[in-house]
Amino acid sequence: MEDKARQRIFVTGVNGHIGNHIVRDLLENGYLVRGSVRDLNDESKTAHVLAHAAEFGLEDRLELVEGDVLEADGWDEMLRGCDGLFHTATVYSTRNTATVILDTANKGTTHLLHAAAAVGLNRIIYTSSTAAVGTSPKGKTKDESVWNTDTSLPYTTAKTQSERLAWKLADELDLDLRVINPTAVLGGGFVRPTPSVDFFQDAIAGNYPVVPKFPMSVVHVRDVAKAHRRAFEVDEAEGRFILAPHANLTLATICKRIRTLNPNTKAPKYGLPNVLVPLAVFQDWFGGLFGRQRYLTRAVAKNMMGGDTDYSSAKAEKVLGLAWEDFDTCIQDTVDAFL
Repeated sequence: MEDKARQRIFVTGVNGHIGNHIVRDLLENGYLVRGSVRDLNDESKTAHVLAHAAEFGLEDRLELVEGDVLEADGWDEMLRGCDGLFHTATVYSTRNTATVILDTANKGTTHLLHAAAAVGLNRIIYTSSTAAVGTSPKGKTKDESVWNTDTSLPYTTAKTQSERLAWKLADELDLDLRVINPTAVLGGGFVRPTPSVDFFQDAIAGNYPVVPKFPMSVVHVRDVAKAHRRAFEVDEAEGRFILAPHANLTLATICKRIRTLNPNTKAPKYGLPNVLVPLAVFQDWFGGLFGRQRYLTRAVAKNMMGGDTDYSSAKAEKVLGLAWEDFDTCIQDTVDAFL
């Protein structure tokens, strides 16, 4: 590939948790970056991104543009002159309406990949999720060949549909697509907490005495950003890449580690037996009647308990050369963002 000092990468959704860390990683590694946000006048979407360039004295290497992935117009011109597209923009929510989540995922994928093909931008790094891999079959290690078949949650449905759509379009448009499938993304550096980290605040405050033993896997946001860059740089990289270095954990394990590393917090020490999960769902619903944020709907509980998070990250390690932030760093960097 050509000298990366002359390469410009287009990143959608640069204000997001993954997006702004991708910007930082690309700037640190010598790239020019053009990134899109929906509103250039909203400092909550731009200030933290611009701060990365300012910290390194690289303001001239970062350009922000305005674009909404729900709209088809304008992307051709924004992508023109770029050497790669990192498409991260999506709605990461377990509570938003299904229409918003699905439209953003599918229409955004369609608009960006067609625009890339129109301007001859061939190499695309696409942010998917292990939500598109799924948690079944239980008891079996899941690699990149596995696809989710559970449609109980709009978010998992959207990630699965949109990734399948991306592969279909890449084939039709002859695009060099590489897909990143991270599990729950921890670490600081976010403006608005994502569903991967928003439970930390309540855990730290002691807002629930026990926590379900829901299966989870985690990865640090810095590793996710690096994986995107390496997927672009490694010519022989192809297909999907699961990022789940800390696999086969539970929500209870994470909360207990929060408490161990931060004894002054009130994070729960004990896990809730699976047989009592319906009680936790009821408590969550009841708290919602009084304005508390809900985490544990029946659909979420069913989705979480139906499988496991036994994922393999071997391909990402071998092909992309990734070495991972340790588990305690994942936990502590996230805690620090809330303290």
